Amino acid sequence: MKIIALTLLLVLPATALLPDLLEKLWPEQNDGVFDGVARIPYVDLLNDNSYIDPFLLQSMKKYGFFYVVDVPEYSASLEQDYMKAFFALEDDVKDEIAIRRHNPANKNAYRGYCPGLDDVENTLQYKNLYNIGPHETRAPTFKQDDSDIYAKLRYDCQEPNVWPETGNCTFDKVFKETFQAGFEIRRNIGRAFIRSIARSMNYPSLPSLFTQDEFSAMGLRKYPIRRKINSNMYSDFDGTLLRELEHIDSTVTVLSTFNNEGLEVLYKNQYRTVPVTGENSFLVNIGKLVDDLIDNKVPAVRHRVAEVDFDRYSVTYFLGPQFDADISRSMTGKLTDAGQKYTIFGEWIKDYLGAIELFYY
Repeated sequence: MKIIALTLLLVLPATALLPDLLEKLWPEQNDGVFDGVARIPYVDLLNDNSYIDPFLLQSMKKYGFFYVVDVPEYSASLEQDYMKAFFALEDDVKDEIAIRRHNPANKNAYRGYCPGLDDVENTLQYKNLYNIGPHETRAPTFKQDDSDIYAKLRYDCQEPNVWPETGNCTFDKVFKETFQAGFEIRRNIGRAFIRSIARSMNYPSLPSLFTQDEFSAMGLRKYPIRRKINSNMYSDFDGTLLRELEHIDSTVTVLSTFNNEGLEVLYKNQYRTVPVTGENSFLVNIGKLVDDLIDNKVPAVRHRVAEVDFDRYSVTYFLGPQFDADISRSMTGKLTDAGQKYTIFGEWIKDYLGAIELFYY
């Protein structure tokens, strides 16, 4: 890292001082496992300041993630307070915006509220979800006789958001505005990350795959305290009691853990606790699909959530390629794992969402 930093002296603006830069990117060195994870300022990331690229890339290669920090006009505590208030609403209020599997009167299959099932005998995934997407209005009506075989899928992917109506106009307004703004911040981070990786790896066409984000998603998650456990809740890897299964993601992930511990990533064949995102930062990692597109040059980090003795809140945002993006080949033309069955992202997402619906909903 020091060599990279010294090299950057040749390309940084004259006003940039190395000690200030290092303090921005690694503010507290406490000899912890993840002290070397890069902390990229939000404004520099969005402004495509190229000095961040080697720091970001090095962090992704070594650890599988990095932090975005110093986000203007963002408050994690405000988001978490409104999340707690939402999940504390009466069930009949939340049921009004529940997805159709839980409320057949609703048309949405994915955007909306999804209550968790505390079925200790059959599932580990006990969490309540509220899913938000990029659309506020429904796409044009789908015509059954449309010759485009993907027309209905495109239509389904553009579900409009549904927002709580509690009778408290102030709460409803601020809740909606808070998470609309949070969605936009996270989308900006995801796209800027793709641009940075494209510059670092000399993949100029990569950002064009993410021009649209028909099925990007932001999930508000509450993991309630579980009162019972059984053998299916322990890790096969090391026997740790878990709340979220060990897994890798698929697309670009922008995560907020607030001040809630529990997240662990696999690093040097050992799961280690990840520092929380706190009041004004986000954690970014990638999943298998995106990793294949960039020729597996950075890891799709495996992670999990260990059991905790408190109600745990987090927000996950996923940025995937646009509907018609070619995911069959990597940036250098190699056949991807997804490409063995699919050509475009829309084909892949159809099967993926079906699996997610069965697993979570």
